[in-house]
Amino acid sequence: MSNYANGPIAVVALGGNAITREFEEGNIYQQFANTRRALVGVAELVERGYRIAITHGNGPQVGNALIRVEETRHLVPPIPLGVLVADLEGGMGYMIEQTMLNKLATRGVDRAVVTLLAQVIVDKNDPSILNPTKFVGPFYKEEDVKRLKNERGYTIKEDPGRGFLRVVPSPQPLKVVEAETIKQLVHQGVVVITVGGGGIPVYIDKDNQLEGVDAVIDKDKASAVLAREIGAAELFILTAVDKVALNYKKPDQKDLDILYVSEAKKYLAQGQFPAGSMGPKIEAAVNFLQGGGKRVVICSVERIHDAVEGKAGTEILPDGKL
Repeated sequence: MSNYANGPIAVVALGGNAITREFEEGNIYQQFANTRRALVGVAELVERGYRIAITHGNGPQVGNALIRVEETRHLVPPIPLGVLVADLEGGMGYMIEQTMLNKLATRGVDRAVVTLLAQVIVDKNDPSILNPTKFVGPFYKEEDVKRLKNERGYTIKEDPGRGFLRVVPSPQPLKVVEAETIKQLVHQGVVVITVGGGGIPVYIDKDNQLEGVDAVIDKDKASAVLAREIGAAELFILTAVDKVALNYKKPDQKDLDILYVSEAKKYLAQGQFPAGSMGPKIEAAVNFLQGGGKRVVICSVERIHDAVEGKAGTEILPDGKL
């Protein structure tokens, strides 16, 4: 590992849709195939000498897991959402870890790769816990909503034009419990896969004990927290678009090559980056850079190798940096 002692440190955040693509069934064979495609550029980063932690989303996967819970609760005890997040952090971590080991071996790169489950601390009084808004899981019939609320304590809301879905909290991530261990491994050159699905949500109770909570944490915001805590200089957020854009999908759409923190905050306030898509990514970038990070790149999974050299994606920088 000593050959990588001085390599740049970065967090690479993979979107959950990079592993289960829209309009696919999402079976395990497709997920492995997509993972292999998604990690081509990430493996190149490692080959270049980067010391990295890889995070990932789990939106499609946790939705499927909740459907399994609903369909089998008459056969086996249901699994709480927080435990499902932990299960997926392990299962998806396995896919990413195996794929990365294979790709590095093919390239003749000798680097250790490990999956590490991470708990992420949230505030038990976070406003989103009292007013959950994050849609998850299967659709329900309108006539079943009242019964599900009474019997299971679900909060269910209508997703206009789609149907009725359970909503869960999406609290702000504050700290990664295992951050110091992750930091030590990454600094030694180990590729660490962690904070999957935003990490396992936990809070600190009155006895100073960790306690799980049924919630999902935005993985980009959690990735920014992790990047700050492990001393990363760069954060790569890999998504479905090549660049951040103003007036997205409108006739006057303008793709951005470079975005400074003050501009990003201004455009956020104007509503340019919606909460359900680019908004959390820009918020994560701003938080990371204001916390001492040097550079954030938002780009498509396929273009990360070009984005490292400034040839693709949108580069977000602290004010005043050229």
